Amino acid sequence: MVDGKPRERFFVPEIRGVTPLSHPPAGALSIRVYYEDTDFSARVYHASYLRFLERGRTEWLRERGFAHRDLAKGSGVFFAVRTLQIDYLAPALMDDMLSVETGVSAVRGASIEFRQRIVRGEKELVSARVLVAVIRDGRPTRIPASLRRLLTASS
Repeated sequence: MVDGKPRERFFVPEIRGVTPLSHPPAGALSIRVYYEDTDFSARVYHASYLRFLERGRTEWLRERGFAHRDLAKGSGVFFAVRTLQIDYLAPALMDDMLSVETGVSAVRGASIEFRQRIVRGEKELVSARVLVAVIRDGRPTRIPASLRRLLTASS
């Protein structure tokens, strides 16, 4: 009982061979592969990895106090992917638990270069370099000072 009320119980079925969602390591985002992420062969469709990488960058920034919406409202800036280099090294399969690891490799005047990888356990499946432009009013703009401090401390 909690506060005089019966405690809610959640039914969590056990499925053999399927790892339950867990907390990701610091700087990483856990993602389960769903049917919608795959192609007819039950392997992750190549474009799905782009969504996984985007979520990784978004959560990396959010963990450090910078939500996209707040940046847009507070400073009028948003991000646009300018260059994406991706290497597909091995396939992910339906129901796999993946970890999207994100870090900053370079900070320039109006752009940020992220290095990312997607792993399953210890096996690297995808490696990516993503150059993100900082945009205000449709044009590149300097990275806000508070964000620049965070990025240079993280790289």
